[in-house]
Amino acid sequence: MPSDAKILIVDDHEDTLYALESALAPLGHLVTRATSGDDALKEVLRGRVGLLLLDVRMPGVSGLDVVRYMRRLEQTQHIPVILLTGFGPDTELSATAFALGVADLVMKPVDPWTLRTKVRYLYDTHQRRRALEAEVRELRARTEERASPPAPGRLHPDTRLHPDTRVPPQRDGHTDARDARDARDARDARDARDAREQDRTA
Repeated sequence: MPSDAKILIVDDHEDTLYALESALAPLGHLVTRATSGDDALKEVLRGRVGLLLLDVRMPGVSGLDVVRYMRRLEQTQHIPVILLTGFGPDTELSATAFALGVADLVMKPVDPWTLRTKVRYLYDTHQRRRALEAEVRELRARTEERASPPAPGRLHPDTRLHPDTRVPPQRDGHTDARDARDARDARDARDARDAREQDRTA
């Protein structure tokens, strides 16, 4: 399914770039190209690259150099990379590539159906991972916001009540008995004071 993340194809031969574009066209993704390792790094650092198809041997910065640099940066270290080579099986190259976290090593000329299958799987997996990471970050931010204490002098939004809706303090039997005793003592004292006043005036 189409996405805003693009597929970057990198090769110093125009015919290879054209063959890769033709093979990937049925997937419906945005495909952009670079003809050198330097250009590939610039494109990756601009962001929004969902997968990289990268020739191993190019003048100047090689495909392996590009991967080494990408793996050192947090923003690019998880982008899936498929390396392309036209020099046949190479045990040392395979060991180096997979040690760098390369997803696959494909021989040229590529088989279009096989390439589309690999790209579709790696691309979709990477997009699901990005979506899950974004969801986790959002959930963590909400959790931290709810856990943070309210500012001094302010009620938490969930506990703010209108004055008319506050629950009155509860009274128990002991409180009622004490209030009745206090009222009786006050009444007796008042009666005694009135009696003394009457005696003085008699």
